[in-house]
Amino acid sequence: MYLASGMEHCGVDGGAADTAGYFEVPVAAVDTGRVDACFRDPLGKAHQIAWLEAAQDVVFEDCPVIRSFPVRYGRRVAPGWWWSSTTGRLVAYGSGVMRTQLMLLDQQPAVVALACRPVELVWREDGNVVGHAPQLMARLQDGSGLLLDCAGPSGPSARLAARARVVAAAAEAAGWSYRLAGPPDPVLVANVRWLAGYRHPRYAAGPGMPALAEAFGSPRPAVEAVRDLGEPIAVWPAVFHALWSGVLRVRLDEPLHERAVVSVARQEAGAA
Repeated sequence: MYLASGMEHCGVDGGAADTAGYFEVPVAAVDTGRVDACFRDPLGKAHQIAWLEAAQDVVFEDCPVIRSFPVRYGRRVAPGWWWSSTTGRLVAYGSGVMRTQLMLLDQQPAVVALACRPVELVWREDGNVVGHAPQLMARLQDGSGLLLDCAGPSGPSARLAARARVVAAAAEAAGWSYRLAGPPDPVLVANVRWLAGYRHPRYAAGPGMPALAEAFGSPRPAVEAVRDLGEPIAVWPAVFHALWSGVLRVRLDEPLHERAVVSVARQEAGAA
């Protein structure tokens, strides 16, 4: 069984699961009632309670990292921080692939909060205690959560794959979802990375922002609407911010260019 969160990547009209690069994760047959959650509260105090209880009651997005990421000398990307436009605060990451997944989650309208490794799931296996802390956690609009791990282009290691099956089962039992992410489509990543440069709310205050919905009421090449709205150097940042935030819609699985067809997002059109 493949667990997905039900979220379609914002801006992609088709093939979102393929371009996002998620691996299929079979759900293990385990007693999820015996899975515990280890976490620290916002004051740093450690807790261990039943996972099914914690998933309903604990605000994991406010919890600090349960296990920090080591700095490995020689690697091009060290642990760092991503400024999230969803929460308006910094979220830690441990690698370049984690940063990419944070960026993609940050752009999805269904995501309302993000956290890095806020919880470790613990269970017994063959008489041994096993623990796994998913690398990222997202809170969704419906109140449920998403747990996510990152794997390399060759797929997850045998150890990660085995633990992912248990985490997937625990997530499903709690009404959450779990993703095991591989390298996403490079075109999607390049497009979202460009738009991320305009994710700050200050770009929403551009001179053309109030008229964007009207200018793109019917799908049209972006450059035509930009010219109608005013000075392009002032209008383009507002358009990019609207594409990032989901006010406007464009295919992100195709290269962005000035004549890419842009329209008002469906949710905006439905509310009009």
